[in-house]
Amino acid sequence: MTTDTENDLRTLADRAEDRLDWEANAEEVIRWVAENFETSDVAVACSMADAVLPALVAKHLPGVDVLFLDTGYHFPETMGTRDLVQESLDVNIVDLKPELTVEEQDREYGKDLFASDPAACCRMRKVEPLNKALAGYKLWFTGVRREEAPTRTNTPLVTWDDSHGLVKANPMATWSFDDLVDYANENGVPVNMLLTNGYPSIGCQPCTRPVAEGEDPRAGRWAGLSKTECGIHL
Repeated sequence: MTTDTENDLRTLADRAEDRLDWEANAEEVIRWVAENFETSDVAVACSMADAVLPALVAKHLPGVDVLFLDTGYHFPETMGTRDLVQESLDVNIVDLKPELTVEEQDREYGKDLFASDPAACCRMRKVEPLNKALAGYKLWFTGVRREEAPTRTNTPLVTWDDSHGLVKANPMATWSFDDLVDYANENGVPVNMLLTNGYPSIGCQPCTRPVAEGEDPRAGRWAGLSKTECGIHL
């Protein structure tokens, strides 16, 4: 089924929320998307902490676009995971780059903007490139999980994303970190080496530190700052 208007998409999102139980599994959510959208209308956002979400989606929507925010600040392990995902899964990696390179941003806004104004850095290197890319799709998948942080506890499985003007699907919302790692191990899905070495949430290298046992999984993101989200999922 192909839909063209915002009202159509809003209606679909509402029907999905009614149809899918709060604890519906990822396969149910992805099957619902495959029944209602063409592959070309769908994108998967992936930070390359792992490739579980792209692997799940590709089973039902082979060749799906996987959006990777190439910020210029990633860990080498993250870039290596990106390359492995492209090689091993039936997906199309789309690298989203900011308008300015890191060097150009340093010249225009001062060196290490991530330290002096992390919100501005995230906006230019993540939020704006993603917003521009998502304008070409009708639905996007994210790997947001409810257990990750208090700000994500009420994450729906499917919803209308008013900020981007399209449907948003979060099929792994009910998953735990252990669920994710177990699925990857059992199915041979690429995983960023950092994920099981103290980095349960992986962002840009300058703004991510290891997490101590018992800490919130996202405690290593923007540590020491009041910032908890880059702005994509607000």
